[in-house]
Amino acid sequence: MAFIQYLNFDGTDIPLPESYDVEVSDVVSDAGGETEAGTTQRDVIRSGVVDIPVSFNVSPAWLKKLSEYRKEAKIKVKFLNPYTLEAEERDMYIDDFKSSLVKDTSYKGLWKVSFTLKEF
Repeated sequence: MAFIQYLNFDGTDIPLPESYDVEVSDVVSDAGGETEAGTTQRDVIRSGVVDIPVSFNVSPAWLKKLSEYRKEAKIKVKFLNPYTLEAEERDMYIDDFKSSLVKDTSYKGLWKVSFTLKEF
């Protein structure tokens, strides 16, 4: 049985995530707001900006690799868009990186890693 490849960083397939969300939002100008008539006025500067909160249970080797990606200023991320069920590619960076020990094993443990991929 083949698994869907959810994430690829700079050409490297990333392990199957424990949790995976794709959040799409718009960037709105400060000029918008509520009018005197009480209606909302939006001045959308950019539409369809993607954030992907994700978490993994990984080996120490993958913990090290993901920690290295955290240091990169920009990552070319290919991800599965759940709205179209097709792969898309965007320039992103890693924010809110967290790691914690899930279970101590004979080889440096099993680690939970979570972070948010944010589109530029």
